[in-house]
Amino acid sequence: MQRDRIMKACNDMPAAVEEYPFGEGAAVFKVYGKMFALVSTGGTVNLKCDPELAVSLRGQFPAVTPGYHMNKRHWNTIALDDSVPDDLVEEWLAHSYDLVVAGLPRATRERLGWRRLSGG
Repeated sequence: MQRDRIMKACNDMPAAVEEYPFGEGAAVFKVYGKMFALVSTGGTVNLKCDPELAVSLRGQFPAVTPGYHMNKRHWNTIALDDSVPDDLVEEWLAHSYDLVVAGLPRATRERLGWRRLSGG
C-alpha cells in the first residue's frame, strides 16, 4: 500500500481529523480527539488492534511489528512496503477506527451515527 492511499483512507473515515502534533513527519488521525492511526513519512502506519489479533498478525506478516513508540499490546506498526495486500491494511484501519469509536461515550457514538466498519 502506498502512503497516499492510506492517508486518503484515513481521511475518508467518518469525522476523521488529520493533525501533525509531532511535526511534518507523522500525520495523526483522530476521531473525536482519539487517535486511530499515525502515518509516517518513513512508510509506516501505526494502527490500534485487539491484543490477541495484534500478536497473530505479527506472526503472519513480517511487515507487522509491535507499535513503534506506542503501547505494544494495543498497537501495530505496518510497513507500507506492498508485502501486505491493500485490502488487509484497509481492513485493519477500519478495525482500529472501530476500536477507538467503541471506546467513545455512547452519546458521541450516536451523534457520529457509527455502525461498525470492520468485521471484528
